[in-house]
Amino acid sequence: MIGKGRSISHTGASMSYGWNQEKDAEVVYSKHLAGETPEQITEEFKIIQGQNARCTNNTLSFVLSPTIEDGKKLSAKALKEITEKFLKEMKLQEHQAIGFVHRDQHHTHVHVYVNRIDFNGRAYNDSFIGKRSQQAAERVAEKMGLTTVREVQLERLEQVRNIRQEIKKVHDKIMTEQRPKELDRYIKLMKENNVKVVPSINKSNQLQGFRFEYKGHSLKGSEVHRSMSGSRLVMGIGENAGKGFVKNKYNTVSLMGKATQLSGNIALKLAKQAIKQAIQKSAGFEIGY
Repeated sequence: MIGKGRSISHTGASMSYGWNQEKDAEVVYSKHLAGETPEQITEEFKIIQGQNARCTNNTLSFVLSPTIEDGKKLSAKALKEITEKFLKEMKLQEHQAIGFVHRDQHHTHVHVYVNRIDFNGRAYNDSFIGKRSQQAAERVAEKMGLTTVREVQLERLEQVRNIRQEIKKVHDKIMTEQRPKELDRYIKLMKENNVKVVPSINKSNQLQGFRFEYKGHSLKGSEVHRSMSGSRLVMGIGENAGKGFVKNKYNTVSLMGKATQLSGNIALKLAKQAIKQAIQKSAGFEIGY
């Protein structure tokens, strides 16, 4: 479950928008309030807020978002319990508050509006409210057996790790078995294996690297594996192609049917590679002689 929080000044407008944007919004929590509409509740907030004119951002706005799967199973009663526990974790259980649920786009989430001013006219300390909201939501999720942000993050990391391995496996097979001598050929072979390779070209028409799109994920080459960074990928195909891969003094290569200049970083690494190969070749010739 994700928790987000911030202090706002536009109480009425924000509450009305949040409440009315979803026709089937259902109130699941109400504390120290009698009103039944955003306008009525805003007026009740204002009565208490009038005790502290110095505080301008006098309302706290929270959004509690369980995962999609958890949200499908949560009843209004359970969402009320989540809201109560969250406000207790935030030490706001005795403030005026209203919470209503949205179930739009199959993603259940609760909007909670809390009067920042208590009944003694004191303003609630909103320092690091965003971070504290997330931490409170995490604790509530753990207590109620819901999926925490940490668990979601670990799951996503595992998914990305598997995606990276699959892309790298396709790349290695193509570079080893097909040994493409042109970037366009490499891109075509990757596409035939369901991996879309997208060149990253800046406004100066310089090739800076590549992105790899696979199963809904988009990763930079260096994120897949260091051997797939822009410079190393170009160098690998350059080795297959030999002389003539990089054309003219402007360091251009053929890409998508046209000449594309290499970025300074890639061009420099290619030049160093060429010098190293020349030295090795020369040394080998002398030994043979």
